[in-house]
Amino acid sequence: MSLKHARILSVGRSTAVAGVLSALAIVVVIVTVLILSALGDVAKNTNALDEQRSQETTSGALSTFLNQLTATLNDYSAWDDAARFAYAPDGLGWLISNYGDMTVNSDLFDTAVLIDIDDQILMAYRDGTPVEWSLSDYFGNGLSELVKKARSAPSGEPPEASGFLKTQDGIAAVGVSLVRNKSGLLSVPEAARRYLIFARHLTNDKVESLAHTYVVNGLSLQPPDAQLAYFVSITNPLGDVLANMTWRSQMPGDVSLAEVRPRVLVAIAITLMFFLALVAIGSTALKKMKSDETWARRQLLRDRLSGLNNRPGLFLGLKQLLDCSQEDNSYVKLIYLDLDGFKEVNDSFGHGVGDLLIKGVAAALQVLAADKLVARLGGDEFAIAVQGPEARIEGRKLCDDLLALFSEPFMIGDRVASIGCSIGTAVAKGGDLDGEELLRRADMAMYEAKGSGRGRYMAYEPHMDTRREEKNQLEADLKYAIENDEIKVVFQPVVNTLTRRITGVEALARWNRAGYGPISPDIFIPAAESSGLIDQLGLSVLRKACHEAAEWSAVKLAVNISPVQFRNPGFAAQVMSILAENDIPPSRVMLEMTEGYFIHHPERAGTAIEKLKQIGVSIALDDFGSGFASIGYLRRFGFNRMKIDKSLVVALDEGGRSLEMLTATVALARSLGIPVTAEGIETEDQAAILQLCGCDELQGYLFSRPVPAEEIAQLLDAQDAPVEQRRVS
Repeated sequence: MSLKHARILSVGRSTAVAGVLSALAIVVVIVTVLILSALGDVAKNTNALDEQRSQETTSGALSTFLNQLTATLNDYSAWDDAARFAYAPDGLGWLISNYGDMTVNSDLFDTAVLIDIDDQILMAYRDGTPVEWSLSDYFGNGLSELVKKARSAPSGEPPEASGFLKTQDGIAAVGVSLVRNKSGLLSVPEAARRYLIFARHLTNDKVESLAHTYVVNGLSLQPPDAQLAYFVSITNPLGDVLANMTWRSQMPGDVSLAEVRPRVLVAIAITLMFFLALVAIGSTALKKMKSDETWARRQLLRDRLSGLNNRPGLFLGLKQLLDCSQEDNSYVKLIYLDLDGFKEVNDSFGHGVGDLLIKGVAAALQVLAADKLVARLGGDEFAIAVQGPEARIEGRKLCDDLLALFSEPFMIGDRVASIGCSIGTAVAKGGDLDGEELLRRADMAMYEAKGSGRGRYMAYEPHMDTRREEKNQLEADLKYAIENDEIKVVFQPVVNTLTRRITGVEALARWNRAGYGPISPDIFIPAAESSGLIDQLGLSVLRKACHEAAEWSAVKLAVNISPVQFRNPGFAAQVMSILAENDIPPSRVMLEMTEGYFIHHPERAGTAIEKLKQIGVSIALDDFGSGFASIGYLRRFGFNRMKIDKSLVVALDEGGRSLEMLTATVALARSLGIPVTAEGIETEDQAAILQLCGCDELQGYLFSRPVPAEEIAQLLDAQDAPVEQRRVS
C-alpha cells in the first residue's frame, strides 16, 4: 500500500470517526434538549395537577362547610321539642336558650333567626346577642330564594334549603328549614308555620381552619373583581358571585425541576456514554414489557380459580366466533351448564373442597372440549362455545358427553362428591345474534332444564321467553296478593279413626288470582319459593291460621312449612312470636315438613327441629311414602307424627301388594312410637282398611273438603250437640 493510499485511508477513517462523533454530539444535544423539555413539561403538568387538586379541595371544603351547616340546621329544626316550643305562646325562652344562646362561640352556627310565614322575625340572635335588623337588610336578596325553596319543597323531601349569602358581617353559609317533628310530621296549619334560619360566617379563623384541615396553603377570601390566577367562586342562589376563595400556589413542579436539573444533566452525560448498551437493554426490556402486557391482558380474561375464560373472556371469544360464522354462514352453538348439588357440597365439606371441585370440573371440561371456547361464568356456572358448519351436531354430542361425565362422582382428595348438571343451549347462524343474546337464550334454556328435573339438556325455544314472562307475571301477582291479603286460608278436618270426631285441622293456602281464577298451591307455592316470597307467604298463612284456630281450643292446628322457611335461622323465633300474638299454646300447633330437606341436609335439619321443639311445637313428617326416608332418619329426628302420603292410600284400590306396603309402613311408625295420620281418604273402605292397619287419625274428602274457618266452627258445634239434636238436624 502506498503512502498516498494510506493517507487516503487514514483521512477516510478520521472522517468516519468525525462523522460518528458529530452524530453522537448531535444525539447528545437532541437528547439533552428533549429531556430538559420533558422535565419542563413534567414540571408544568405537576403545577397544573397541584392547582387542580387545590381547586377541587377548596371546592370540596366549601361544600363541606355548607353541608355541615345544613346537617346542623336539620338537627335543630326537625326536633320534637322545637316543634312544641316554636309554636307555643310561651316558648320564646326555650327558643332563646336552645337557638339564640347557642350562637355564642359556636363552631356550628353564629346567627339564628326564627320567622313566620310572613317573613316576620320572631327571634334573631347573632353571637349570643339579640339583634334588630330586617331580613333583606342583613341577608340581601338571596335569602328569599332559600325561603321559597324551603317552603316549596316536594313531598317526601326535607323542607330545607341552603346556600352562600353575603350578609352585613361577611360571606356566610345560610340555611332555612321548617320547624317540625323529627318524624317530619307537623299538625300546625301552613299559615302558622315557622322557619328556622342558621348562618355560619366564613371568618378569617374559619378560613384558616379550612386551610389547615384540607391542607391548602394561603387560603383566603378575595373580592369578586380581584385579579386572581387560582380561585373558586362563591355564588349565592341567584348566581351572583359573592367572593372568590383563592390560595397560594406552591409550584411543586418548578421546585422539583430546580432541584433535579443538575443531577439530570449529569445523568444524561453518563447515560449517553452507555447509549449503545442501553439501546440493547431497552430493546430487551421493551420486548419483556410487551410480553408482560400481553400476559396481563390475558389474565384479565381468565378466571383465577379455574384457569378458564371468565365472562369478559367468553364475550371476546364469542365475538370472534360469531364474526367467523358471519363470514362463512356457519353456526355458533353455546352450551350453558350449571352444576346440580354444588351448594350442598360447599355446605357439607366447606368452601375449600368446593374450590377444589370447581378446579376439577374445569380440568374435565378442558379435556372434554379441548379445542372449544370454555369459560366459567361465576359460582358453579360454565359455558362452552362451538363454531362451524357442524356445530349443532357437535354441540349435541358434547352435551351427551357432559351428562355422562357428571353422572359419575368426582374424587376430591379422600372425599367423593356426587353432583350433576343442567344444560341449556342456544344457536346463532351467520352471526345473526350477538354474544349477549346468545348467552341469555342459553341461560333461559338451562333454567328450563333445571326446572324440568335437572340432569338433562334443553335447547332454547321462543316459547321459553313467553313462559319466563308468565312466570315473572305470576310472581308479581303473587307478591301483590300477599301484600294485599288476597291469600286465603281454609281448613281440612282431621278425625279420630275410632270416634270419627275432629281432633285437628290442617291449614291450607288458597289463592284466587285476579283474571285467572283459583291457582293450585302446587303452582304458587314453588313460585313463592323461587322468588323469595315464601317467608312472607308462610308467616302470613301461619298468622291467619292461628288467628282462626284461637277459637277452637279443643283441636290441634297443623300448618305446612316450606324447606326455605325451615332453613331460616330466625324461623323458630318468628313462630313463637305469632303463637304469643294469638295466645295459642305451642302444644296445639304441629308443623308439617316433607322428607326431602331432612335427607339432603340432616345436620341443619336436626338443629332446626331442636329449636322448634324447644318452643313446644310438634313436628310431623308429611307425605311419607312419596320419597325415600329411611328408618335411621325417623329415629334420628324424633318426629311427633307421620302423615302417610295419599299415593299409598290410592294404591289400595289397585290391589297388588299395596296393602302389605301400607301395613308395613304403619307398623314401622308404631314400632318407633310415632302416631300415624292417613291423608286422601275418600271412601269408607279405605277408612276401614286404614283403621285395621293401625292409623289413629284420618283426613280426606270422606270427612270434609277444605272449608273456611266458619264452617269448621259449625262442624265442631255439630259434633258436640246432643245425639237427639244431631239426628233432627
